[in-house]
Amino acid sequence: MRRKRKAPTAPLPQRRGVDPVHLRLPAEGPWPTVRAYLAERLPTVDPERIDALLRGREIVGVDGPIGPDEPFRPAGHLWLYRDLPAEVPVPFELAVLHRDDHLVVVDKPHFLATTPRGRHVVETALSRLRHGLDLPALSPAHRLDRLTAGLAMFVVRPEDRGAYQTLFRDRLVRKEYQAVAAYDPALALPRTVRSHIVKERGVIAAQELDAPPNSESRIDLVEHRDGLGRYRLRPLSGRTHQLRLHMSGLGVPILGDPVYPVVLPEPAPDDFRRPLQLLASVVEFTDPLTGLPRRFETRRTLAAWAEPQSWAEPAPSGRPASDQGPGPGPGLGPAA
Repeated sequence: MRRKRKAPTAPLPQRRGVDPVHLRLPAEGPWPTVRAYLAERLPTVDPERIDALLRGREIVGVDGPIGPDEPFRPAGHLWLYRDLPAEVPVPFELAVLHRDDHLVVVDKPHFLATTPRGRHVVETALSRLRHGLDLPALSPAHRLDRLTAGLAMFVVRPEDRGAYQTLFRDRLVRKEYQAVAAYDPALALPRTVRSHIVKERGVIAAQELDAPPNSESRIDLVEHRDGLGRYRLRPLSGRTHQLRLHMSGLGVPILGDPVYPVVLPEPAPDDFRRPLQLLASVVEFTDPLTGLPRRFETRRTLAAWAEPQSWAEPAPSGRPASDQGPGPGPGLGPAA
């Protein structure tokens, strides 16, 4: 089996923390020009937009910008900036808790996606960090759901990424979450929940099937008051929406969950009220590069527990009544 050739280094820098699009031309084809190829390869892009990019010398090959009459070169490389979607800025700070030559650990707010995906591109933790810390090669060690707040880890050097990702793959990272949900005195806790979870691409909600378990969560009640409970959750596996699904299955869905037990209509993009009351609060592991023990803890709190009255009252604007931030410390606000 032939090794896949490594693509040349992009001649265009990142823009607001987002990589340029890289296109590899086919090894053969009937196209007389690059323009003809792009018109067929990018059917959703207006041909006039392609022409404008070529006239403006905004499409670049290995030898520099190309023009409208550039001939098609088999197996060539092209780079261009994509038109970014209009995004509503997430108005909360992304706090950097730790940074060294190998690792960046942040306290992510609710509503901020970890990595670019779909309509969330610039307004993501990865793009903010690459741009704000001037670390264009930064990559995620794992993924934290957009609606979940708390600890997320990023790797500084591409050659170190595999070592940290392997920790998560092999379940060598001890993760702990906090959640706020209804208190049910009849629910015996602590307990371990196991089920078979399936998440289909393009379907919002995951499902639990009658099959051998592929997920496991340890659920404990820390304290309760006024009909609410503060829970400690430990995922012993890493299925999508696992903690949310398991809490809902116990009859105590996490407050602010728009998917479990019922999928609710999607709120407006600028509606930041009622964030999911789930917080990645602790990550602990042995560093694969240094062999030293690592432990990081969130500085955030959950609004429904810290300020239950404010949580219960409607917010005067799209901003939550209380988005409990990490307190003083270095951070990155919304992308400029």
